[in-house]
Amino acid sequence: MAGGSCPFTVEQPTMTQRWAELTFVHWAFEPAVVSRLVPAHLRVEVLDGAAWVGLVPFRMRVATAGGRGLGPVTTFCETNVRTYVVDAAGRRGVWFLSLDAARLGAVVVARTRFRLPYFWSSMALTRVGDEITYRCRRRAPRPVAAESRVRVRVGAPLAAADLGPREHSLTARWRLFSAAGGRCRHAQVWHEPWPLHRADLLDVDDHLLTAAGLPPPIGDPLVHYSPGVDVRIGAQRP
Repeated sequence: MAGGSCPFTVEQPTMTQRWAELTFVHWAFEPAVVSRLVPAHLRVEVLDGAAWVGLVPFRMRVATAGGRGLGPVTTFCETNVRTYVVDAAGRRGVWFLSLDAARLGAVVVARTRFRLPYFWSSMALTRVGDEITYRCRRRAPRPVAAESRVRVRVGAPLAAADLGPREHSLTARWRLFSAAGGRCRHAQVWHEPWPLHRADLLDVDDHLLTAAGLPPPIGDPLVHYSPGVDVRIGAQRP
């Protein structure tokens, strides 16, 4: 296991999930560019002089709080555009600029119950040998003109000694933030340390970042792959 360890446990999750065949693609941006997309009560975290934005495609499996599976309808593809923030209490976590999912029911629940900016999208994840291709095309709500295609080659596993503070900070996050009506909320997210692999970005044609209000990214991104983790998500709190 190469990722960092969660500093707490979630004994009574509201749901459990499996995040599988996941790729982190991270670009550096000027902090001021990202800060304007984040609520005033959160501060964009700066690492190595930059604000980092991740494009994170994967396969999701949703289960009950007790871990009981709910059938094939709750296994679907998802892609997140995320950045990293700190609240007034000094708690570090993820702010989602957008989330795309291939299940309409999951999108409706996430938008209404958790106030997260989900979109219903046509998505696919295909793997041939050590190459994985992720595809996403938005369907609703409007505007829907946003697509993404990412192709990576999965490499060798990474040991903890192979990763520095930046890599740990970009992957090992244990809290998500949301906001509605001017009120900020957060939820704890627990999982085992990420089993991370090296990965090469073979092709990317992404428009989700620009749809979220960002300029096109410049430079080569950082890329990591993980076969996945089991996740326990706590209740949302002020």
